[in-house]
Amino acid sequence: MDASTDNVKQRSGPLSGMKVIELAHIMAGPACGLLLADMGADVIKVEKTGGGDDSRRFLPPDIQGESAAYMMMNRNKRGIALDLKQEDGKRILKKLLESADVVIENYRHDTMARLGLDYDTLKVLNPGLIYCEISGFGRTGPYRERGGFDLIAQGMSGLMSVTGEGPDRPPVKVGPPITDITAGILAAMGVSAAYASKLQTGLGQRVDTSLFEAGITHTFWQSAIAFATGEAPEPLGSAHPLNAPYQAIATQDGWMNLGAANQANWEKMLAVIEATHLNEDARFSSNPLRMQNRIELIVELEPYFKQKKTDEWVELLNQAGIPAGPILNIPQMHQDPQALAREMIVEVEHLRAGTVKTLGSPVKFHGTPGSIRSAAPLLGQHSREILEEAGFTDADFEQFVANGIVQIA
Repeated sequence: MDASTDNVKQRSGPLSGMKVIELAHIMAGPACGLLLADMGADVIKVEKTGGGDDSRRFLPPDIQGESAAYMMMNRNKRGIALDLKQEDGKRILKKLLESADVVIENYRHDTMARLGLDYDTLKVLNPGLIYCEISGFGRTGPYRERGGFDLIAQGMSGLMSVTGEGPDRPPVKVGPPITDITAGILAAMGVSAAYASKLQTGLGQRVDTSLFEAGITHTFWQSAIAFATGEAPEPLGSAHPLNAPYQAIATQDGWMNLGAANQANWEKMLAVIEATHLNEDARFSSNPLRMQNRIELIVELEPYFKQKKTDEWVELLNQAGIPAGPILNIPQMHQDPQALAREMIVEVEHLRAGTVKTLGSPVKFHGTPGSIRSAAPLLGQHSREILEEAGFTDADFEQFVANGIVQIA
């Protein structure tokens, strides 16, 4: 057993003891598995023989030939490669599922049924199985057969209608694949809730979420506005739809974010920038008026902020208790002392790529801490040990490998 395997098996965290079979690829499903693994679950990633998860071929960028995208999404997991088109491959998977708490899948709507791995079949095999499905639009409704893509979900959920610089500009998506990532987070939340129920009842259940619903979840404020007014909110750049000033503003050497939205912070901010006369300006005397005159407000404020550099303003405003911060690029964020102090940038050892950096766990448990224990597996890295744990013999394993049913790293 290699050192990487040892690290994977030294699990800790609030979900230690949970066994998860991940039948998922690229992002939403693997994001769910990643979060569960960080919290201590034993996540076994089942990949197709030959090429594995499609994100293994998202190149460049790579580190020593290994896909950086794949390694980011699949740390803390063990990996097995199976040919599910062969009956023995499905037999192996069903054996793994007999003792599993959770299975995660993000295939097309009928794929699992065609493989004989749908929920109705598997709940007979394992009544305690939590069957987590992540799809483009959910397993019910008129769009249930459509594929799932972040760009499409961002557009249809309303996100792209409120993202960008203004109503007369081209549509803009949120930079990261936010519906993929959020669907994974929602799925992990749903699985954790279903697991709590299982510990009381012994029974599993289906957990079903989608990229579409993940996008809709991010429209709380904009949906509140639309419900109240009957009007469609428009993109505001970095500005807030309900409070002002709460947006990016130019400084002497670039840009910063300013959050002086409530009345107390507005008045404190005017004192810091030495513009207290704006307290007497009828256009800006309350938040509704500042929102109504937001463009004029920024025109008035910008000359003051251009008198000092971003770092100077951030220091002065934070000393006064006013929310403010620089706009960092990704490498700058990686070096930020708060990100480092919160262990959001960590290193793991990969068998081929060597020491690689990854993002840390965003949830800290002080009683049952999770951990980042290992890098992403090579394709089929843990195939032998996983089959041994499931009760297969060395002879079985050698036969599976010879027949192309199981792949080893």
